[in-house]
Amino acid sequence: MTDDRRPRTLAPPERRIAEVVEARRLGAYDLIVARDAIGPANPRPGQFYMLAAGERWGADGDGRPYLPRAFSFARVRPLPGGQGADLSFLLEDVGPGTRRLGELAAGDPLALLGPLGHGFAPPPEGRRPLLVGGGIGAAPVLCWDDELRAEGVEATVLLGFRGAGHAAAADLFVGAPEVCTDDGSVGRRALVTEPLRAELEADPAATVYACGPEPMLEAVRALCAELDVPAELALEAGMACGYGACFGCVVPTVDGYARVCVDGPVFPADRLVAHA
Repeated sequence: MTDDRRPRTLAPPERRIAEVVEARRLGAYDLIVARDAIGPANPRPGQFYMLAAGERWGADGDGRPYLPRAFSFARVRPLPGGQGADLSFLLEDVGPGTRRLGELAAGDPLALLGPLGHGFAPPPEGRRPLLVGGGIGAAPVLCWDDELRAEGVEATVLLGFRGAGHAAAADLFVGAPEVCTDDGSVGRRALVTEPLRAELEADPAATVYACGPEPMLEAVRALCAELDVPAELALEAGMACGYGACFGCVVPTVDGYARVCVDGPVFPADRLVAHA
C-alpha cells in the first residue's frame, strides 16, 4: 500500500542510545523526555519509535520484557546545530515493558529505533484540520498540533479520556482542546465522537486526524464515511520489530493486508476495512 502524501523521515539503520533528560508523572501517565543526539531532528507527526529501557531491559527473572515497545512521539524539540532532538513520550503502565519504561529517571539510557512508518499528510487546500485523540492516542495529536501551529494553522482539537487522571494529558496542549471523559470528571461526559459529529455537521469542510483505541478509531472511520469527510487514522498495534519483518501487526485494507509499522501507522480512513 503506497500513498506519497503521507510523509516520513527515514530512520538511521540501527538502534541507538538516548539519554533521559526529564521524567515525571502526569496524572495517570508517565512523561519521559529523551535526548537523541544522533538521530534525525525532524520526525513526522504520526511516526513512532521502538523503545527499550537501556541496560535494564529483559533483566527480570523470566527475561521479561524481551521485545521493545512501539510509541508515537508526543513532542519534538530539535537540538542546536540541526542534528538530534529531545523527544517526548507519553507512557501508561499496562505491563512489564511499559512499567520498566515508566521507571526511567533523568540520566538513564533509553534504547530506541526510529522514526518509523508514515506520518500525517497536510490537509488539502480549503479544509481545516480537526484533530481527535483518545487516551494515549493524544500523543501524535499533540505533535501534529504543535507543527500546524508553527505553520500558522490553528486546528480544532478534541480529546477523550477515561477520567481525570488520564485527562491530565490535555495540559500538554498549547491551546484549549475540548475534553470529554467517560465519567464526566473533566470536561463533558461523552464519547469524543459526539463533539466530532457536531463539528462536522456544522462545518464538513474538514480533514479529520485521529489516534486512539480501536473502537474509537472505528467510530471515527464510520462517522467520516457517513458524512463524506476525509480522515487519516493513526493505528495502535502491538509490534515485535517495527520495520515489517515479523508481520505481527497486519490489518485488513481494501488493497489486502497491510503492516501497521511500514504501511502505516497512519492510513487514509477510506482504505481501511470496516469491522465491528
